Amino acid sequence: MPETHTPQAGDDRAADTDVVALLMRQHGDIRNLFDEVEQSSGEERREAFRRLVRLLAVHETAEEEVVHPFARRNLPGGEQVVEDRLTEERAAKETLSALDDLDTDDPKFMLQLMKLRKDVQEHARAEERYEFTHIRRSTDADGLATLAKAVKAAEAMAPTRPHPGVESGTANVALGPVAALVDRTKDAVRKAMGKD
Repeated sequence: MPETHTPQAGDDRAADTDVVALLMRQHGDIRNLFDEVEQSSGEERREAFRRLVRLLAVHETAEEEVVHPFARRNLPGGEQVVEDRLTEERAAKETLSALDDLDTDDPKFMLQLMKLRKDVQEHARAEERYEFTHIRRSTDADGLATLAKAVKAAEAMAPTRPHPGVESGTANVALGPVAALVDRTKDAVRKAMGKD
């Protein structure tokens, strides 16, 4: 039976015409990657964790650059909804950054991973309830498609590692390209050294 792996953000080449469907699919991919990390060991765990880190980093960056600004402007109480999501994202990025410094065989790794998984799942449920539902209700098909294209474009240029403290569209635009270049260089070096 061939091995299946959850795709990285942007790797699925789907024709995404609905931003909510795109983000919900990525939430499912994130859950699947947590499962892969938990159920594997050794090099397989390291590789699955690298894909999880990358997916979380680019997914959150795209939400910060596209979804949250839209929600702020267009949803009732959007300012507070977004502030709550940004607080959750910062905490998750801090945990993910600390995890990224641990070896996946370290006994502390799985404990931290379980904490991260719980936080990420709660965050995803809050986004789905307080942002995605309202975006779908308040936006026509063309608007959903435009937002999906913007999310895909943001993901293509996003950093591939967590950067706690960079949780706004403005900060991402200012620091994102530099962080993305540094992250993608680190990714290439890690791959060249056989560590990815």
